[in-house]
Amino acid sequence: MDAAGAIGQTSRVLPLKTPTSMRLSRLLIVTLLLGFALLPSLHAQTESSPYSVTVPVVDTSGAQRDQAFATALGQVLTRIAGGQDLRSNAGYADALGKAGSMVQKFQYQRAATGLTVAVDFEPGSVRRLVSKLGVASSGIKPPVLLLVHGADGGLLDQSALASLASAAAARGTNVVYPATDNTLDTAKIGAVDPATLAAINQQYHTGLVLLGKLHAGGADWTLISGGQAQGWSDQGATADALLVAAGNSMVDRIGKQLNVVGAGVSEGKLWVSGLDSAMDFANLLATLRADPSVRQVATLGAQNDGVLLYVKAALPLSGLAANLAASGRMLLQGEPHQDADANLRWVH
Repeated sequence: MDAAGAIGQTSRVLPLKTPTSMRLSRLLIVTLLLGFALLPSLHAQTESSPYSVTVPVVDTSGAQRDQAFATALGQVLTRIAGGQDLRSNAGYADALGKAGSMVQKFQYQRAATGLTVAVDFEPGSVRRLVSKLGVASSGIKPPVLLLVHGADGGLLDQSALASLASAAAARGTNVVYPATDNTLDTAKIGAVDPATLAAINQQYHTGLVLLGKLHAGGADWTLISGGQAQGWSDQGATADALLVAAGNSMVDRIGKQLNVVGAGVSEGKLWVSGLDSAMDFANLLATLRADPSVRQVATLGAQNDGVLLYVKAALPLSGLAANLAASGRMLLQGEPHQDADANLRWVH
C-alpha cells in the first residue's frame, strides 16, 4: 500500500494526546484526519545524471573502450545503489563484462590530463541490474557541496579540487561546487546554522557539505550531513595527496552514516517538528512518499509545530531519518522526542 492510501486509514497505533492550543492550523488537522493528494517532487534536480560518467582512457582502441565501460558502470552501480559496495555480490563481475550492452551513448573528449570518454548508460537497464544484484537501495545519494580553502585562504575551484572529486567519483559519490557569486558563510555552516543549511538545500539540493582548509603539510576537514557535523585532520606531502585522502575519507564517513541496509521492513514512529502550515505538512508527506525506501505513512497526532507519523520502510527509522536529512529536501536531524524512534526538523 502506498503512502497516499495509508494517510486516510485508521492507524493501529494509539493517537498522541495533544493540547487544545496548537500552532498547526485547522486545515492541517483536517488533513491529518482525512488525508489528501500529495504534491509532486519539491525540487528539480540540477546536478548531472547519475547514469553518466567520464573516465580516462589511453587510446580509442576497443580494449580500452571496453575497460572504460566497465569502470564507468561500476561507478554508476554504486551511485544507484546509494553508495553500497557491490563488488562481492554474485553476478557483479559478469555484469561489468557486459557493460557495453547498457551504454546509451559515449563520446571521446580531450582534457588537460589526457583523453577521456564520457559514457551514458540506459537508466532502465541499470536499475534492473541493481535489482538483479539483490540490492535494497535507500536511493541515489545527493552530491556533496565542496567548500575548500587553500593555504592562502582562497576558495579552491573545480580544477583545483579535481583529485578530490575523482577519488569520490570512483566510489560512486558526486560533488558540486559553489556558485561564482556564492555568499555562504562557512563559519555558520560549520556551526550547523539551520537557516544557512536551508539555503544550501534550496540552491544545491543537498544536505551534504564538505568544509576544508589546507595548510602546510596537512588539512582540516568538517563533513556536514543533514545538520550533523564531524571533523578530522589529515597529513600529506602534497595538496593532491591531501585531496585524494579527503575524498576517500568523505565517502567512508557518508557510507557509515547513510548506507544502512535493513534485514527486512521496519516500522516505527517518526517525529517531525518545524511545520508552520498545512502546506509544510503536505510537502513533508510528498517528500516521504517520494523516498524509495518508504512503504507506508500514517499520521498519529500533532502538537505545537510537530507531527508524529507511523512509518513503515525498508530501512531502520534512524537510517531513514539520516538519509532524508542528507537528501537536501528541507529536513535536518532533530532533537530527540520521547514518543518517537527517530526525529527530523523541517527547515525554511
